[in-house]
Amino acid sequence: MKHLRVYMLFITVSVIAFTVYSCGTGINLFSKSEDVKLGKEVVDQMAANPKDYPPFKGDPSIRQYIDQRIFQHILASSKISGKDVYQYKIEILDKPDELNAFALPGGYLYVYTGLLKYLDSEAALAGVLGHEIAHAALRHATNRMTAYYGVSMLASLVLGENPSQVEEIAANLLTGVAFLANSRTDENQADEYSFKYLQDTRYYPGGVKFFFEKMRDDKLVSSKSDKIATFLSTHPDPIDRIGTTNTRLKNAGIPVKDYKAAGEGIYKDEYQANIKSKLK
Repeated sequence: MKHLRVYMLFITVSVIAFTVYSCGTGINLFSKSEDVKLGKEVVDQMAANPKDYPPFKGDPSIRQYIDQRIFQHILASSKISGKDVYQYKIEILDKPDELNAFALPGGYLYVYTGLLKYLDSEAALAGVLGHEIAHAALRHATNRMTAYYGVSMLASLVLGENPSQVEEIAANLLTGVAFLANSRTDENQADEYSFKYLQDTRYYPGGVKFFFEKMRDDKLVSSKSDKIATFLSTHPDPIDRIGTTNTRLKNAGIPVKDYKAAGEGIYKDEYQANIKSKLK
């Protein structure tokens, strides 16, 4: 009888997994606490691999300023979910040529020094951070992994045959199997929620598009340079996303500004003084 119960449970879970995998129902078979555990596993593996993920060892006031003035301010938005479970935290990785940022399951965010040097305002950085917070809050990574691992993952978890499953998945995340490749739908949704989050802050809600506008004007969008190769492979359609954000601004009755704008909600001088000028 015990074997029959296990078998029936396996069949039930397998059917659910197949439905998720083939139809994209949006079901997530990870719990939020498992998101946190998985994210922490990747954090630990990154820390053990400083050559590929070099921690920032420059002026500590930069991270403190970003965390306290920008990151925590965005996190105060009531629209951000999971704050009772997720370990929302930001760290800086020291790669001056890497124009990128990413989020791990459970709310662990990373931004590269290359991106910090490239941006021109706090609003632009706030837009990027809001976007990455949204990836974690909306559980995009484990949504994708539910579909990616499907029946095999569920079978091993249900039957208890693979106690190191989390470590294995974390290793695959670190090597990019199901980590950075956000779908176009995920990217659009993360932009949308960044826009919503920033409406609760001091920052211009359209800041999420400033990075793309600057890349466009610098003729980097179609470039194959190492600087943006990773970004373009993991954050598709930057030009389309500019237009989509402009539409959101118009629909909300908010003036459309670009990355060259200054004044209220942009904070160019503050960014220059407290972040950009301190990066070597």
